[in-house]
Amino acid sequence: MSDGDARSIRAGRRTVRVHRPGKVLFPGAAGVGQYTKGDLADYYRRVAPYLLPHLRGRPLMLERHPDGLDGPRFMQKNAPGHYPDWITRAEVAKEGGTVTHVVCDDTATLLYLADQACLTLHRWLSRTDRAAGPDHPDRLVFDLDPAGDDFAQVREAAVRVRELLDELDLPAAPMTTGSRGLHLVVPLDGRHDFDDVRRFAHDVAELAASRHPERLTTAVRKKERAGRLYLDVQRNGYAQTAVGPYTVRALPGAPVAVPLSWEQVADPDVHARRWTIADAVDQARSDPWAALTGRGRALGPARRRLAALTR
Repeated sequence: MSDGDARSIRAGRRTVRVHRPGKVLFPGAAGVGQYTKGDLADYYRRVAPYLLPHLRGRPLMLERHPDGLDGPRFMQKNAPGHYPDWITRAEVAKEGGTVTHVVCDDTATLLYLADQACLTLHRWLSRTDRAAGPDHPDRLVFDLDPAGDDFAQVREAAVRVRELLDELDLPAAPMTTGSRGLHLVVPLDGRHDFDDVRRFAHDVAELAASRHPERLTTAVRKKERAGRLYLDVQRNGYAQTAVGPYTVRALPGAPVAVPLSWEQVADPDVHARRWTIADAVDQARSDPWAALTGRGRALGPARRRLAALTR
């Protein structure tokens, strides 16, 4: 099939056209495979049952690469007017006005975005389809950002942060970023606004860094980190985004951000780019977060425990 052909894919009640499915988006290189727009669409179709629960109701920032990794990148917030009217949209406030985001509620939308060469879906930590609204996140994220590509450093940091979260009686769901680090995701009940959640995340990170000052830091400036792993909580602000579970990253080999079990975090063969579009669906089928992301937690009890620990 030439990259000038178009391909129709059935998704529920809709049929989505993927144009130029043979177009290479991920050029091959030493040790990594080559993948096309058709491969991207096939992956998103297969992973949709596992990915969509993490996207529904959430405004998205779309990372598009129309000419593949070797071409320009577009970070798209506004939903263009030419997008089909069956794609869900969410209008949210921004400084001086509003912005209308795409919301991915179904497989057809996933396939349409793949046709737009949207490689990575960056999601809000709040939902627009809940009573609390977009100002109240139901996810808290700790981004474990290593100084280099040393995943052993990430693995150790994840264990240290989890130990502290256990003391606060908060579950932590680990996920590879598909790039270099891990995200630890804490499900919340959505009763607190972004300012409250970010302050709490900052205080937790500060305590974790104070307990392990030679390993962890909250220093925003890289020159102040001195090789330590950065505990990044900046994603917990209004209109900030985090990469969605099972989303493809715009990197050679098409690595995927995948949820992990804590047993997998301890596995020395696991690293941030371990899974790609070739095998991430197998990981998704194992449902590693089944026991971790149930009912969201309130922050009140955790705050009281944190205050007791910092006295």
